[in-house]
Amino acid sequence: MAAANPWDPASAPNAAGLLLGRFVASGLVTEKNLEIELLRLEKDAADVVHPSFLAEKCHALQSMNNHLEAVLKEKRSLRQRLLKGTCQENLPIEAVYHRYMVHLLELAVTFIERLESHLETIRNIPHLGTNLKKMITALADMDILVTKTEELAENILKWREQQKEVSFCIPNILAENFLHDAIMPPLPFTSKVKVQTGNAR
Repeated sequence: MAAANPWDPASAPNAAGLLLGRFVASGLVTEKNLEIELLRLEKDAADVVHPSFLAEKCHALQSMNNHLEAVLKEKRSLRQRLLKGTCQENLPIEAVYHRYMVHLLELAVTFIERLESHLETIRNIPHLGTNLKKMITALADMDILVTKTEELAENILKWREQQKEVSFCIPNILAENFLHDAIMPPLPFTSKVKVQTGNAR
């Protein structure tokens, strides 16, 4: 069942036809303006609706579809080929290109060795701002720790100097005490036991 053409006046009236009829009757839109607008729309949509463009797009889609169908048909054999290792298979390379292959293999090994670090770098790119803020905070903390360490080192050096001075003074102090004890003998202390025995007599 074909849909009715809204622009055909002979077809049953619909909302678009009635609205267009009112615009034409009121003089807001003329038939010439409608024709110009239809031509402009055809030009704008030519790449979408023109048969030659549609045929090209249809052909490209059909060839891609055929390729995908072939891949799906060979899916099992392709999977087996991918799973099968290619070790110990000889690749026919002319002798002239052997030195280039050696260089290529060195580059491949280097690339594979560095691949994980490159991937990690790429993964960290979205977190770069956060990591930068963390690094700035860590540097500020390190500056504080360096300052405290310097203060502690200065205090240790002062303490060491004081200890040296004390260690030089200790023999003098001991010598003075010895001389003092030699000149004035210590006072005899009596114990409570002796005092009590003296009172008992």
